[in-house]
Amino acid sequence: MTKVFLSIVLIVFGLGLTANAQYTWNLPSYPGWNIIEEGDTVALNIKVIHPDTLSLYYAIDYEEELDISFDSLGYFQWSPSYDLVSRVEESRNFSAIISAFGAGGKKVTKEVQFKVVHKNRPPQVENLPIFYVQQYTNNKYNLNKPSQVQDPDEDPIVFQPIMEDMPEGATLSELGVLSWKPSRNQFRALKKTPLKVRFIVQDQPEKEETIGELVIQSTQLDLPPNILIVPSDSVLSVKEDEVVNLNLYVTDPNGDDNVTDVGFVTNSLHVPKGALNKYTNTQWEFKWTPGYDFLEEEGKVDTIAITFFAIDESGKKKDSKILVRVEDAENIEKKDLRLYQKYRNMLVESMNLIAHLDNNQRTLNRQLKSAKKGKKQRSIVNASLGAITGVSPVFIESEEPRNYVTGVGGTAVLTLGTLEATEVIGKSKDDILEKLKVNIDIRNLLQAEGDSFARKYALRTKRRNKGFDSDIDKLKAELNNKKLILLELPADWENPRKPTDRNIRKTFPDFNNEGYAGAD
Repeated sequence: MTKVFLSIVLIVFGLGLTANAQYTWNLPSYPGWNIIEEGDTVALNIKVIHPDTLSLYYAIDYEEELDISFDSLGYFQWSPSYDLVSRVEESRNFSAIISAFGAGGKKVTKEVQFKVVHKNRPPQVENLPIFYVQQYTNNKYNLNKPSQVQDPDEDPIVFQPIMEDMPEGATLSELGVLSWKPSRNQFRALKKTPLKVRFIVQDQPEKEETIGELVIQSTQLDLPPNILIVPSDSVLSVKEDEVVNLNLYVTDPNGDDNVTDVGFVTNSLHVPKGALNKYTNTQWEFKWTPGYDFLEEEGKVDTIAITFFAIDESGKKKDSKILVRVEDAENIEKKDLRLYQKYRNMLVESMNLIAHLDNNQRTLNRQLKSAKKGKKQRSIVNASLGAITGVSPVFIESEEPRNYVTGVGGTAVLTLGTLEATEVIGKSKDDILEKLKVNIDIRNLLQAEGDSFARKYALRTKRRNKGFDSDIDKLKAELNNKKLILLELPADWENPRKPTDRNIRKTFPDFNNEGYAGAD
C-alpha cells in the first residue's frame, strides 16, 4: 500500500471579519496529484493562512462508500478500497466537498475530484486439503474451488504445473484438475513419504501469478481390493469343446501387498480348483474346458455361475461374478477317431487287394511260362490204317514224365505232325495274357487311387471335409472293379502280411496314423 502525503493550503482573506473577504484555495498544482490506484493511501494536510486561522474549523462531505478520514483541523486521509473500480471499468471519478467555517458561521467550500484507477491483484491460494490417492486408480483433485483458490478481482484464472514437482504420469489441466494414477512403486514410496506438489495460478489478462502447494498422501482408508476380469463380458457363451480363458488383474487401493487370497466359487462340480493359476500377486489366469461329458443330453444348454473373489489383510473382500453358458457340441475326438478308422480300413482293404493281385499275377506268369514250353516240346504221331497187323509204342521226347501213345501197325500211311499242347492239354495262352493285362491294369489303378487317398487325407482336419466320403466311394469303386470277376480270384485267399501301420505305409508311403495306436 502506498501513502501519498499532500499539503493543501487554504488561504482565506477576511473569512472571520466580513462576508465579502477575498480568499484563495491553495491546492497542488502538479498534474496527476488527484489520481489514485486502489489500495494506495493519499493524505492531505489543509492549512489556512489568515490572522484568525485558529478560529477556523473544517468539514467534508462525500459519498458514504468512500470512507474518507477527515478531522476538523483539516487533516485528510483516504485509501480507496479494491471494490470501487472493476477491471472492466478501469477507472472512476469521485468528488468530495471541503468546507471551512469561520466566526459568525461564515464558510467557504471547495469541490475536490479524485480519479481512482483499478489495481490488479494476484490470485490467492488458501491452505489446501490433503490429496489422498489410491493405487492403480485414476485419482482426481479439483483445485479450482472458491474456498481454495480465488482471484480477488474476479479475474479468470488458469493453472499451470511446475514440471519438476509433478510425479510421473500426473497431469494438471488449465482448469485446475490434477489427475494421477500411482503405480505400484510410486504408491509404496508415497506410503513412506508424502509428496508436495507446487503449481502456478495465473490471472487473465494481467497474468499475475501465485504459487500454491498441494500435499499428496496415500489413502488412509482401509479399502477392499479390486478385480478386473478380461474379457469383461458378464455372460460368456461357449461350446463343450471350447476353452473358457479369463485374465484376472487384482489390485488393492492400499497397496498390492495387502492382498492375501484370490480364488473362486462355482455351482458346478465340473470346474476344478486348479483352473485358476497364479502368475504374480496381482495377475491370475482362469482356463477351463467343459468337455464333451459336461452335457448328458444332445442339444442341451446349461449355464453355470463363477464368482471370483479377492481378500485383503483386514478381511475386506471384493468379488466379481460371471455366467458361462455351455452349449452341446459334437465330440470332435470321437468323430476324428471314427473318420481315421474309415481312412485306415479303406487303405487296409486296398493293401489286401493289391497283395492279392500281386499274388495272382505271379500265378498267371507261371501258367504263361508253362504254356510256352509245351508248344515247343510236345508232338503226336497219327496214322491212317488199312489192315491192322500190329501195335507198336511211339515215344515222345520230353523233359516231363514220358507219356505213351498207342499206334496200330499194318499196311498204312504214316504222318507225323506237331501240335500246340496248350490247345490240347492246358489253357489258352491268349486267355492268360488277357488276364494278366486286366490284373495289371486293376492293380496299377488301385495303387494310384490308394496313394492319392492316403496323401490327401493324411491329416485329420482334411478328413472333416465333405469330400472325404465321396473319395471313399470312389476308392470303393476301384475295390469292386467289375473286371475282377474275369480274374477268377479265390474268395478264401488271405493276405499273409498283417494289417499293421508299418505294412500299410510300405504300400502307401503317405499314410499317417496321427498318433492313433496301431498294431506294429
